[in-house]
Amino acid sequence: MDRGGCQMNGGGGGGGGGDGGPDRSGMISLEDLESFSEDQLSDSGNGSLEEGETMEEDEGSDRLLHYWQDVARGHQVEVSNEMAEPIQQLTSNNNGRSNREHIPFTLLSQKEKCGELLYDKRHYEKGHWACITMREDTYEQSICYGFMRIMRYICKQNSLGDYLGMSLPILTVVHTDENHSAISQEVTVAYYLPAEHQAQPPQPQDSEIVIEVWPAAIVYTRPFTGPTNELTIINQINGMAELLESPGVCVNDSFIVAGYTNPAHSHRHNEIWFLERH
Repeated sequence: MDRGGCQMNGGGGGGGGGDGGPDRSGMISLEDLESFSEDQLSDSGNGSLEEGETMEEDEGSDRLLHYWQDVARGHQVEVSNEMAEPIQQLTSNNNGRSNREHIPFTLLSQKEKCGELLYDKRHYEKGHWACITMREDTYEQSICYGFMRIMRYICKQNSLGDYLGMSLPILTVVHTDENHSAISQEVTVAYYLPAEHQAQPPQPQDSEIVIEVWPAAIVYTRPFTGPTNELTIINQINGMAELLESPGVCVNDSFIVAGYTNPAHSHRHNEIWFLERH
């Protein structure tokens, strides 16, 4: 598979969010799985743990797998039984937001109007990213399958054979037509290597996951809440373009959606990113 241009200067990117939640019709993301809890399993109707009770690893793995198989059906995505171990690893290795490393950046300026933040201008240093480009039949399928491939890399399917740790946001790069009216099926999902792995990134076992060195970039970002689907992304792109004083300084056909929050939350934290041209 051609991996496409996985670069911060107009290609590349990575996951972030879905258009479902408690109704179990939402998209699977790394953030979903990483922050998954026994309370959510209980809410899904699969039972709960009494205080002091421990869940056997195999049983817990099966329950998580079955839950996400159910979730995925809403987007015509199949979650194979091989995902049971990575799902369990990602869940058990994270016990709260303190374990999630945020991608470092320098805030250059902010644009406000009547006390409302319109957008940030940030500088991101160059760094190593693991990315994969997907071209499934639908946009949702590309994101779901891309997330799962990256998740396997994070969860031991790498040259270290170890869990690599979680970083946020997970990025998804989308490509649009000239009028910003439609999104291409080609979607690139990317995961920022945590600081301890930046100098020597572990190599993926999956030959279609590529470790890229993304150059330093200036990014214009605007926060938004809610689902990240084709309609909302197009709306956010067009809304951001209207706010920028000089939209011509930015790449015009590739945009990044950054996802920070578990899509089960009622107010999901996302950002739309415009990349400044070099």
